[in-house]
Amino acid sequence: MEILVYGDSNTYGYIPGGFGRYDENTRWTRLLDKKLGDSYRVIDEGLCGRTTVFDDEIRTGRRGIDNLGVVLESHRPVSLVTIMLGTNDCKARFNNSAGTIARGLERLIILTRQVTGNNQRILIISPIHLGEGVGHPGFDPEFDDNSVEVSKGLADAYRDLAERYGCLFLDAAQVAEPSEVDREHLTEEGHAALADAVYEIVKNLD
Repeated sequence: MEILVYGDSNTYGYIPGGFGRYDENTRWTRLLDKKLGDSYRVIDEGLCGRTTVFDDEIRTGRRGIDNLGVVLESHRPVSLVTIMLGTNDCKARFNNSAGTIARGLERLIILTRQVTGNNQRILIISPIHLGEGVGHPGFDPEFDDNSVEVSKGLADAYRDLAERYGCLFLDAAQVAEPSEVDREHLTEEGHAALADAVYEIVKNLD
């Protein structure tokens, strides 16, 4: 069983504070792969800065919808497609609401089914919340206080979307929090907790 994980820096395994990438014993995708065993293969497709559909003028090639179709075709067939995006869509310059970000995610769901078939199983993961003060001096100026509030609204918007399209759903903010170092990326403990949560979902699939 192959599981494709499509996401941003928290799928890539970015270490809070800009210290590189967590190793294979720490990243949640690699932990999940090890927990599932030899009959499963988890495919990492994480890119720092990736959005759902929004064009980032500062960092090119970050629109998730632009590469998703190619990624799906290069790895298919896959038993489960997991999408965890939305954090970068909360950046202040986009001025998005949670509902608008969900509409972007909806386009990825539709594209996934167009490429892989209407019966493709999809797991939607709403990302962890941005930490209070993430946009304050010394942290990430691309975010502001409104970004934090928008990130907190993603779970409800994504849950509704998952129900409408018959997707599986997980709220990552219920199992993990952002690091105090940068207020936006998963800690080692967060990676482990997210791996455990996704593992429970996968093991209960038919």
